[in-house]
Amino acid sequence: MLNQIIQQFSPITLEEMSSIKLMNRTDTKFVTSVPMLCRLLELARSEYRAQETDGLRLSPYHTLYFDTPERTMYVMHQNGHLNRQKLRVRSYVASGLHYLEVKTKDNHKRTHKKRMPLTTDELSLWPGMVRQSSGDIHEFLNRQLRYDHRVLVPTLENEFRRITLVNRACTERLTIDTSLAFVNHTNGATRAMTGLAIIELKRDGLQPSPILDLLLQLRIKPHGFSKYCMGMAFTDPTLKQNRFKERMRSIERIIASAAVRQ
Repeated sequence: MLNQIIQQFSPITLEEMSSIKLMNRTDTKFVTSVPMLCRLLELARSEYRAQETDGLRLSPYHTLYFDTPERTMYVMHQNGHLNRQKLRVRSYVASGLHYLEVKTKDNHKRTHKKRMPLTTDELSLWPGMVRQSSGDIHEFLNRQLRYDHRVLVPTLENEFRRITLVNRACTERLTIDTSLAFVNHTNGATRAMTGLAIIELKRDGLQPSPILDLLLQLRIKPHGFSKYCMGMAFTDPTLKQNRFKERMRSIERIIASAAVRQ
């Protein structure tokens, strides 16, 4: 159903997407069920174009996160600290591209992402890559990461499928992630978020947004969702979760509603 709907959107190429610069970007996340997402996309079809890469509009992604043995990056987020970081390897499965990425959220709640491409040989070193790194990787981590990369360990893996939309005025992008699943590297626990959809709206300042009115109409409200933190919390009950508990309950309700509607 989802794939059929997204095929009805006009296409936009990756090259066209790369020319769209959102210089004063604001990011807002929303979480809903896949059935509700289908309703949203039906309503938004005339206002947006769908990114198409090698004929795909639902693109597979894979991610591996690293943290300290004490899970310091997770704890910083759980405790509500700003000026925090995450380290991951992000793989664009269809295109075969891989990046080492450092994400930093500053004291103004702005997210900054720095990344470097990885070769196939460099990728083959992971999950031990961060500890064993040298040369360009070593220099990149020393420059961008506040942690000693030599002590970091792989903690969480995820995979998902992403739809990317851009509005006709080219003032905003939407990324929509579904089929999200986690594997915890510490205890081997897994969790599939079947029926869940994570929407992230990235727009240029306060430009008018066609999707915001539709989200309001369908009562889809802003909802924080860190893939790393939610994945860790859902797969490791020994971790502190106080800040995330209400969010986790809300996600469980959305997943349950999606199962009923299928």
